[in-house]
Amino acid sequence: MRNSSIHAAAVVIADRPLTEIVPLQLAEDTGQTTEDGGRAYRTVTQYSMKPIEEIGLLKMDFLGLRNLDVIESALDIIERSLGERPDMATLPLDDEQTYAMLARGESIGVFQFESDGMREALRKVRPTEFEDLVALVALYRPGAMRHIDTYARNKRAPDSVTYVDARLRPITEATYSVILYQEQSMQIAKEIAGFSGPEADDLRKAIGKKDRARMASMRERFFEGARGTGTSERATADLWAVNEAAADYSFNKAHAACYALISYRTAWLKANYPAEYMAALISSVMQTKDKVPFFVSRCEEMGIEVLPPDVNESAHDFVVVEAKIRFGLDAVKNVGAAAVDAVIAAREEGGPFSSIWDFCERVDLRCLNKKAIESLVRCGALDGTGATRAGMLSVLEQAQGAGSKLQQDAQLGQGSIFDLEPPAPGGALGGLPAAFRQELPVPALVDSRSALGAMEKETLGLFLSSHPLKEVRAALRARVDCSLADVGARRDGDWVTVGGMVSELKRIRTRKGEPMLFATLDDLDGQVEILVFNSAYTANSERIELDSVLLVRGRVDHKEQGETKVVVQEVEPFAPSPEEVERAQVEADAVASTPMPRITLEVAAHVPESFLDELKDVVRHFPGDHELMLLVGERSLLLGEEFRISASSACRADLAAVSSAATRAPDAIA
Repeated sequence: MRNSSIHAAAVVIADRPLTEIVPLQLAEDTGQTTEDGGRAYRTVTQYSMKPIEEIGLLKMDFLGLRNLDVIESALDIIERSLGERPDMATLPLDDEQTYAMLARGESIGVFQFESDGMREALRKVRPTEFEDLVALVALYRPGAMRHIDTYARNKRAPDSVTYVDARLRPITEATYSVILYQEQSMQIAKEIAGFSGPEADDLRKAIGKKDRARMASMRERFFEGARGTGTSERATADLWAVNEAAADYSFNKAHAACYALISYRTAWLKANYPAEYMAALISSVMQTKDKVPFFVSRCEEMGIEVLPPDVNESAHDFVVVEAKIRFGLDAVKNVGAAAVDAVIAAREEGGPFSSIWDFCERVDLRCLNKKAIESLVRCGALDGTGATRAGMLSVLEQAQGAGSKLQQDAQLGQGSIFDLEPPAPGGALGGLPAAFRQELPVPALVDSRSALGAMEKETLGLFLSSHPLKEVRAALRARVDCSLADVGARRDGDWVTVGGMVSELKRIRTRKGEPMLFATLDDLDGQVEILVFNSAYTANSERIELDSVLLVRGRVDHKEQGETKVVVQEVEPFAPSPEEVERAQVEADAVASTPMPRITLEVAAHVPESFLDELKDVVRHFPGDHELMLLVGERSLLLGEEFRISASSACRADLAAVSSAATRAPDAIA
């Protein structure tokens, strides 16, 4: 055997010692170590997965999910901040607020529902009950994904659903005629093809294991049995095609329901306790440098303020303070867990820190070196003392030296004549008298906005107190076709001009040795991945650097399922003058106060139930700045902000096709 590996989650279960049934071995668990740093070994079967099952042993996969820890952490935060602890075991599964949030596609941070493609599926299906979530978990798989639109359409108009065979109604009515679960395939095999229970289970196994050879061997039996029950050849062929597609990746309903339950619980926490849930979620990804900035940005979109770290309030993890999220100290670069323990211990023993001098005197400097203290200052964790960051950095060396000397003297039992003074609370290391402190004033050096941003980006991985784009947002919007949040609604191949700051950057070489660049562009409203290669790379690669603000022109690319990218052709550094920024802001304020242009759409009194969803699809493809009003006879209905639409000729053509009515020319509100 060339090599072997250990399954990440599989456990073999038997009714007696495995040594009586199967040969075992002691194998090294590569990548794992024991508590003392030595090699880790596991007792494993010498048979691989399929032979284990063939001899009748039960193999079960026990998966460890980070989301379960996130749920528990969120409940702990809720209990600490609000004095209550929701019981997940008795959680009602009909919370309207949760389903409304999911129907809007606002599922970032929700188990199983985070990807762009799944969020789009949520917006299509618009779940209203737990069964919809179970179905979505099973639908968003390669074999079943093509049925998402059918499920969504039939859910909105269940009375119009048709079945190729009347016997399918009781089996597939709950999934709106879509054959979705392995259990349904088993029922159909028994009802339509006359399979016995064991035969239907063999079909399920073949589907679940993606065993196409085994499925092919059952095809003739399926067709023969279907003829025996009077099923038409067309219906039989259609049903077997569903089985073959299901073999690509099909869930059993029990599996989907378990996943959906975890999904619902995370969604419920996000909808009902947003700050507490997001604090727990961010804490769970603190060791992943790209995830913390991403989720902090999502908090801002949700209207949740994220506060910088504070040595007088922060803990290891992110916490909630008065409905705001306080940054966790473990997320600060160069500050380890032992250093955080020392800060918390000194704070609990002596109360809040009053200055950089007080901090260096009281926190055990054996656990906190100069680099760590400097990071705490630079990220804003000592802003609560009232001094500027530049001022504290200018005296940091003296403050650390004085604190270290005081602590060393205490350990050696030395002191000075000033130790005869009565001790004050909060002395160094808790047990020392408040000896004469050479606490010089911290210079009132000014912190520039750009300097603050640079320090936070370096120590926290993101701009927290002031993002560089906030100052030029209006000027940037004046130069682009759409925000990055709206790029996903553009059609594949559409040309767009977008702008933002480069938050991630990776340069590689293709198999042919040609240079290529991947980058993430962020404009505060959203993010998009940009690709630069071929002649565009040669012309623009030097202009693209981390944290640079750019204008980019390129083609929208939706080729990968559920993902949107922009293939770049032109890049322009964006550095507007103060006059441009001021002019753009004035124009933006003027537009905000100007009545919105409007498109009025004449609609017949009776429209299909699918009309509203088709209308939403048009709006999604043609977002714009025009209000949309529906005119039904003498009645009119002005739709909300989510229906703002373009006035382009292509958009008008699609509107006309949807409503079978002409649109009036856009006109300003009187």
